[in-house]
Amino acid sequence: MRAVRLVEVGKPLEMQDIPLPFVGEHDVLVRVRAAGICHSDAHYRAGRSPVRPLPMTLGHEVAGVIEQIGKQVRRAIAGQRVCLHYNITCGNCHHCSTGNDQFCESCLMLGHYTNGGYAEYISVPGRNVILLPDEIPFDQGATLMCASATSFHALRKSRLRAGETAAIFGVGGLGMSAIQLARAFGALEVFAVDLNEEKLKLASSYGAIPINARIVDPVSEIRKHTNSRGVDVALELIGLPQTMRQAVQCLGVMGRAVIAGLSDRPLEIDTYRELLGNEVEIIGSNDHLLQELPLLVNMARRKVLDTSRVVTRTIPLDAETINQTLDALDEFGGGVRTVIVP
Repeated sequence: MRAVRLVEVGKPLEMQDIPLPFVGEHDVLVRVRAAGICHSDAHYRAGRSPVRPLPMTLGHEVAGVIEQIGKQVRRAIAGQRVCLHYNITCGNCHHCSTGNDQFCESCLMLGHYTNGGYAEYISVPGRNVILLPDEIPFDQGATLMCASATSFHALRKSRLRAGETAAIFGVGGLGMSAIQLARAFGALEVFAVDLNEEKLKLASSYGAIPINARIVDPVSEIRKHTNSRGVDVALELIGLPQTMRQAVQCLGVMGRAVIAGLSDRPLEIDTYRELLGNEVEIIGSNDHLLQELPLLVNMARRKVLDTSRVVTRTIPLDAETINQTLDALDEFGGGVRTVIVP
């Protein structure tokens, strides 16, 4: 089969012909119908987050159709439309048994530590399969598995309550879901902070108050809109020290800043004025949980979460086009979400 793979860190991905993946007795073989291109993939290619072993097929947002099932698989059948939980876990360790499977001692993330979805086929354990309703197209189903799921988990970590306010820093694929999910959680006001005017227009159509950080200082603007109170929750989905600090600075008393953006640079804060004085919290958010995904998919099916405008471009399984998309993400450019449709 064809697969687009990271062969060497810092170099363009390459198209390779590789064998069909092995299907064990607990596995399913899925024909990939859509694979999202995430900003994390640009980080992997650049080496900001190490990928091993190489070469590696990238792609952790995956949806498709089951082609083959292993002998011990009981909850899936050939022909089912599915999207895939990207963390392959043991199911038995302390973290798995306590519902924190993203910390599984033997966790292998698709497209990071085991081959992902930039390919024609992928094999995963049967328990990683999430049924994809007919109402949700494959490209939207793929983005649910990271962009939406990461935002959903981050909001759960934030303990956002009905009647509170929220600020979303970065309104790409994760941010567009975060805006809608924050509203679904009961947020009275949601501020969307970005530099891209087109993304901000889309965020506004989802009910957010747009703030163009290229034109105004986002912290001052949020405080102006909230009568100097600040927000209860801020989600940082970009991965820049500047926006991480802004997420903290825009908080009100006992506010919570959740950092989900990937960065290799430290966050510096004024400990007293920005942290202790108002008893604010800085919370790290890592991936999401398998148990969260069925509810998330059901929210998309019921249109509580609308991803129909989040996928702004589809491309073929082509190394050159994928590399161009990753180049744009490295510069924080491009549309909201690009999805590969093999």
